[in-house]
Amino acid sequence: MQDVEIPEGVDVIISEWMGYMLLYESMLGSVITARDRWLKPGGLILPSHATKFPVNWRKHLMLISGVFLVGPVSAMLPLAKQCAFEEPSIETITGENVLTWPFVIKHVDCYTVTIQELESITARYRFTSMMQAPFHGFAFWFDVEFSGPAIFPSNNQTQSHVGSTVSSDIPSPGASQRKKRAKCDEVLVLSTAPEEPPTHWQQTLLYFYEPIDVKQDQVIEGSVTMSQSKENARFLNLHLEYS
Repeated sequence: MQDVEIPEGVDVIISEWMGYMLLYESMLGSVITARDRWLKPGGLILPSHATKFPVNWRKHLMLISGVFLVGPVSAMLPLAKQCAFEEPSIETITGENVLTWPFVIKHVDCYTVTIQELESITARYRFTSMMQAPFHGFAFWFDVEFSGPAIFPSNNQTQSHVGSTVSSDIPSPGASQRKKRAKCDEVLVLSTAPEEPPTHWQQTLLYFYEPIDVKQDQVIEGSVTMSQSKENARFLNLHLEYS
């Protein structure tokens, strides 16, 4: 759809562009290009909006694949951890594994977002642990919305919410909004959250080398940056800081 030549504009663009962590593979850029070239004023983009969340999470048991354990376990464990933790892991976790309310790190309005905005995204976060538990790392997921023309009637009238954040100290900024919007007749929501039924995308997990014991109401804060790889634009580089 980036190269096609058509005689007139289009009324609707439908594309399943979402990757792991929402933006992995960078397919949204193709939708933006098609939008700018072909979408008529007042036309629809489906999905229309996307929201990216992380949370802190825990696991009661973490298993290392037996393929690594061909020698003495004590000697092989550091290598196994290095292999397992060098890259994010795509897994399914459940709501009972979540330590904190989710935090919005990026809201994407497909009617207004630009390719340049997606090249690097940085957000600060602040979580409060809901319980005393081992803290194993960070989990990321996303929601996408399918909004009707009554809410977003045209490109010129759409209000941009790109880059907005919501404090996780306000109870349930993710789950409550999802349930509220899902009941609306004009908005459908596809969620990949841990408390929702599992999807193809699962959740993206960033493991610590060693879990951290946290207390109830303990604050975890820091920043996360996602940027397109210069070597391969389909890949993401992640930099996460926490304290």
